[in-house]
Amino acid sequence: MATSSDKKRILITGGAGFLGSHLCDRFLAEGYHVIAMDNLVTGNLANIEHLFGKKDFEFYHHDVSKFVHVPGELDYILHFASPASPIDYLKIPIQTLKVGALGTHNLLGLARVKKARVLIASTSEVYGDPDIHPQVEEYHGNVNPVGPRGCYDEAKRFQEAITMAYHNVHNVETRIIRIFNTYGPRMRLDDGRVLPAFLSQALKGESLTVFGDGSQTRSFCYVDDLVEGIYRLLLSDYHMPVNIGNPAEITIREFGEEIARLTGVEFKPSYHPLPENDPMKRRPDITKAREILGWEPKVDRAEGLRRTLEYFKEHVQHSA
Repeated sequence: MATSSDKKRILITGGAGFLGSHLCDRFLAEGYHVIAMDNLVTGNLANIEHLFGKKDFEFYHHDVSKFVHVPGELDYILHFASPASPIDYLKIPIQTLKVGALGTHNLLGLARVKKARVLIASTSEVYGDPDIHPQVEEYHGNVNPVGPRGCYDEAKRFQEAITMAYHNVHNVETRIIRIFNTYGPRMRLDDGRVLPAFLSQALKGESLTVFGDGSQTRSFCYVDDLVEGIYRLLLSDYHMPVNIGNPAEITIREFGEEIARLTGVEFKPSYHPLPENDPMKRRPDITKAREILGWEPKVDRAEGLRRTLEYFKEHVQHSA
C-alpha cells in the first residue's frame, strides 16, 4: 500500500469550482495527493467540504494571477482556475484575462521548476462563432477580440499560445484540452449558462429564457465523461489540443422542451435578443479523442439530466 509520501502529487487550480471539485474527487479516488487552489471568486467551498479532513487533500486559498508557491514535489498541475460562464466573465473581464494570462504564466513557471506535467483547460470558445461544423482542432476560429466575450475567448487563446511556447522553448510537458459545454451536479443555479438557467427556472415554475429564436445549437457532455477525458489526456503522450465534449447536438429550443418534459412543466419560452457574438453552432469533432485517448462519452443526455435534476431539486428548495 502506497504511503502518503509515495503518492503522486497534483495541484488543481479552480479546485472549488464545478469541474475542479469533480477532478479533486477523481484524483483522490485514483490514489493521488491532491492540492486544490482557489480564490473563491466563482468557486464554492461547499463543493469540496466533504474532502476536508482527508489526509491526502490540501486546500490553498490563493489567486493564481499572483505568484504561486507550492512546497515539496509536484508531479502534475491541472489549471482550471477561470470564470467560465458569461454572467461571470462579463462582470469581471479583467480578472478573467489575468487568470488566463498571468495565472497560466505562473503555473507554467511552477511546472518548469518542479518538472511537473501541466494540463491547461481551454475551451470550445476559442473557435468563436464557427465557420465550419463540427469543429476540428485544426480550425483556427472566428473570434471578435474586442467584443464583450473577447475577455474569455482571448484569455483562452493566449493561454494555449503561451503553453505551446513553454513546451517548445523550455521543454515543459504540456497538455491542452478544449472543453465543450459540460453539465452535472455542483453547477451554480445562477451560473447564467443555459442548462442551470432552464432547470432552475422550470423548478420555480418560471418561463424559460431563450435567446434569439432558439435555433442555435449546443452539445452537452456529462461531467463524469469529461473528467474521464481529462484523466486520459493528462496521462497520454499527446501535447496538441484535444476536443473533449459530447457530439450529440441539439437546438436550444428543443433543449428547453426536453427540460420542460423532464421537470413536468409546460414549455413556456421567454424570448430575448441574442447576445453579441453568441455562437450559433457548437459541436465537437472528437475523432482525436477517440483515436488517441480511446475516449468517447458514455452517459447519454437523458441519464445525465436525470442525475443533474436531483441535485438541482435539492438546491432550489434549499435556496427557497
